[in-house]
Amino acid sequence: MEINIPDVVAEMTAAFERYEKALIANDVDVLDSSFWDDPRVIRYSLMDNAYGFEAIHASRLARPKTDLMRVLTNTVITTFGRDLATANTEFVRVESGRRGRQSQTWVRVPEGWRVVSAHVSFMPTP
Repeated sequence: MEINIPDVVAEMTAAFERYEKALIANDVDVLDSSFWDDPRVIRYSLMDNAYGFEAIHASRLARPKTDLMRVLTNTVITTFGRDLATANTEFVRVESGRRGRQSQTWVRVPEGWRVVSAHVSFMPTP
């Protein structure tokens, strides 16, 4: 298995950046299309633990619409072969200054790159 094939890293980086832009804009359609539409997808978010695509979609509709802007640091995208990748990053919310971290596992499915597992959490405040 080849790790970090340049064209695959470029594809994954584009998918990750598209997701990040949608997250800040609260573009639910793009956010939904970034996730695997399957009952086995999981997303542990800041507000809840969502099991399955429908639960993730409902969580997105219920999330607060404030303090969405964030600055990313230490983003690491690693691809494994042509169809599996991880994306990990730290973030700071611009408005509140809260720090957090996010990890995602992406898989190439027939429709393109999709998140199959995700975790987002805030760092403890000092």
